[in-house]
Amino acid sequence: MINVVNYFLIVIALIWIIIAVIQDFRKREVANWLNFSLIVISLTYRAFISIFSLDYRFFVYGLIGFAIFFILANIFYYGRVFAGGDAKLLMALGAVLPFSLLFYENLEIFIYFIFLLMICGSIYGLIYSIVLSYKNKQAFSKEFLKQFSKNKKLVHIFVIFSILIFILVLFIKQYLFIWFFLVILLFPFLYIYAKALEESCLVKLKKVKDLTVGDWLYKEVKVGKKVVRPHWEGLTEKDLAVLKKSKKKILIKEGIPFTPAFLVAFIVLILLRSSNWCFR
Repeated sequence: MINVVNYFLIVIALIWIIIAVIQDFRKREVANWLNFSLIVISLTYRAFISIFSLDYRFFVYGLIGFAIFFILANIFYYGRVFAGGDAKLLMALGAVLPFSLLFYENLEIFIYFIFLLMICGSIYGLIYSIVLSYKNKQAFSKEFLKQFSKNKKLVHIFVIFSILIFILVLFIKQYLFIWFFLVILLFPFLYIYAKALEESCLVKLKKVKDLTVGDWLYKEVKVGKKVVRPHWEGLTEKDLAVLKKSKKKILIKEGIPFTPAFLVAFIVLILLRSSNWCFR
């Protein structure tokens, strides 16, 4: 069950995540002030509750949650799973999610949330990519065939390898490993699908004046004697200063807005926690 003192945190988090979703769809970024303000509000609220109740745990577990999610967010960010805004939103939710005064119960909540986030993210990402590819079906179909032709050797290698795995599974009669065969078989096709989607649907021309810090450069741009190269962290203030000297449009790679997965995962977690389903 969820304690009454957590209602404020839940409402604030829901409002902030909804704003993040709106920002993500409109600008393909989540503002730092939004994520940082959620951290400050959550920890300040926890501090006041702890002072008035004379129980330090409510505040300390908020700090522990923030610390754990800070580490996870950096792992996801540098592992190129999350963009900067998504990673910071995850950190902020670390200060919100410790709903219990028991450490192991909070740890259970963290595990469920990360699991739900990955599941919701996978389903949402697949649906979003299918809709996007359908909306751009001509460009996507052309690019898919191009990527398939370009990666024929990769497809042949994985198909042969998967057949060998399948024969081995039949020989040793360990049919549980049939999933491994399917993963190996599908990998090159999923890779080609992702590359075709990126090239045909997620690369956009932008005017220099419309570029912002964090935008992903598609390929290097030469401005005079200087070269701005693409990197995972996105464009910096220094990069923008150089690019502003260029009068041509710049190719930018957009990502799929991931914040809806946060919203769905958070709502599902609250429903599960409220009904005490899957929780001790």
